[in-house]
Amino acid sequence: MPNMLLSLVNVIVTLWVSWAHGQETTCDPPAIANGVYARLKTKYRLEDVITYSCDHGLYPSSHGNTTKCTKGGWAPPPRCSLKPCEFPDIKHGVLYAESTYRSYFPAPLKQWFYYSCDDNYLPPTKTYWGYITCTPEGWTPKVPCVRKCVVNNLEHGHSASKGKTYLQGETVEPLCNPGYSHGSPQSMLTCTETGWTPSQATCLEHCDMPLFENATAIITGKAFRPNDTLDYQCLDGYETRDGLTSGTMVCGEDGWSHLPSCFKSAEKCGPPPAVGNGDITSFPLAAYPPGSTVEYQCQAYFELQGPKYVTCSDANWSEPPRCLSTSVLLTLEVAALEIHCTPTSQSRLEIAPN
Repeated sequence: MPNMLLSLVNVIVTLWVSWAHGQETTCDPPAIANGVYARLKTKYRLEDVITYSCDHGLYPSSHGNTTKCTKGGWAPPPRCSLKPCEFPDIKHGVLYAESTYRSYFPAPLKQWFYYSCDDNYLPPTKTYWGYITCTPEGWTPKVPCVRKCVVNNLEHGHSASKGKTYLQGETVEPLCNPGYSHGSPQSMLTCTETGWTPSQATCLEHCDMPLFENATAIITGKAFRPNDTLDYQCLDGYETRDGLTSGTMVCGEDGWSHLPSCFKSAEKCGPPPAVGNGDITSFPLAAYPPGSTVEYQCQAYFELQGPKYVTCSDANWSEPPRCLSTSVLLTLEVAALEIHCTPTSQSRLEIAPN
């Protein structure tokens, strides 16, 4: 009898073990496209771990290169894909909940995260929150935070885009009011990482093409900015004050430095006539055009007699003045009195001896 009971127990245990093995969770060998692993088996038991590697140029899609047999299958699923994305360096911005999501990196393809930008910067979508996505080429957008630039007031100018926000890389051309032009050849403003370039647009009063008399401009048909030059050529038979047949003008903030002065060579005057004990009040020139005038002044103790100004006409100066000593003038005045005054019994003229 005891032997029969023992045999029955053995049979029950054997049957239970067989049933338990039939209910045990196992995993089939994983099929990893573009990947290989060691410890090849027909079945893997619960908690078994395998290590796999990917073909050249591909990387595990999950964190690390191991996977475990679980009740739900292999976890994480072993896959090989293009290189995942490391933690993004967002210049002028920050990842949303950065400390929380840092453990999620490297991130698999198509994974995306929210981020925000610093002041004066925006996502390319011009919204407060942007999102950055892992792609085969890396994170996109390539520049998550771009500079924003606003068109402000422009002295002596205007823009149809006043108050409008532009993003990094965009351009705008402010317009100058009539009579003004841009202070530099570069009239376009470009929004860059550091702001507008050039940093400030300026509208300066420009110089229009002047009216020439007895001369022609070498270049015509444009407005001139400050510091621009304009060359001109005198007509045949004409020359400048310096005896040249051409000259150059400079555009300044107040207009042209001078207007062309070309006159007939045969009508010019040389230096003004010399006057004893006197001189002209301006710097003497080698030649003077017709119509020029100069002013004279006398030295101390001399007085001017005659015209104060002389004029150039038909290559000749008008009559110059004289500078006479005050003592000579006194003698002349006394002589004039002797001639015009006749003594009578009621009047007497006395002249003190020298």
